[in-house]
Amino acid sequence: MNLALANNRVPAMSDSAIQRVKEIENVLLAFPQIELDTDHVLHGNMYARTITMPKGTVLSGALIKVPTILIISGHCRVFVGNDTIDVNGYNVLAASANRKQAFLALEETSLTMILQTDADSIEQAEIEFTDEHELLMSHKDSNHNTVVITGEKR
Repeated sequence: MNLALANNRVPAMSDSAIQRVKEIENVLLAFPQIELDTDHVLHGNMYARTITMPKGTVLSGALIKVPTILIISGHCRVFVGNDTIDVNGYNVLAASANRKQAFLALEETSLTMILQTDADSIEQAEIEFTDEHELLMSHKDSNHNTVVITGEKR
């Protein structure tokens, strides 16, 4: 594991670091965009969303406003705070609120974010974790979503 992730943590980001990701995002929008499938699971007061990035994909994430668990499986570079780190293998990370990350998939890489929620729908859960919910790929085409909502609560 990379030294920056030795504590299995992804830190909150400064306003200037978040602004850098927004600048990267603006550059990326000038290039052709690919459609990524999103798998959603809402169960037991937890919401999990998973995407799989093909090798060579660059992705900017939404601004996350709540603490989550982030599972990265694959090989990618991740901009966290003021550093870009290499993440390889299967990693379960405590990810702080106030982060907007950029990812480069060096090999096919799956990202799963899990958060505690009282939401009853995917839309409610998305609104809970980001104010940028209308920009999420999962809102662009529902044919790229797989949704499981069990209705079970704690």
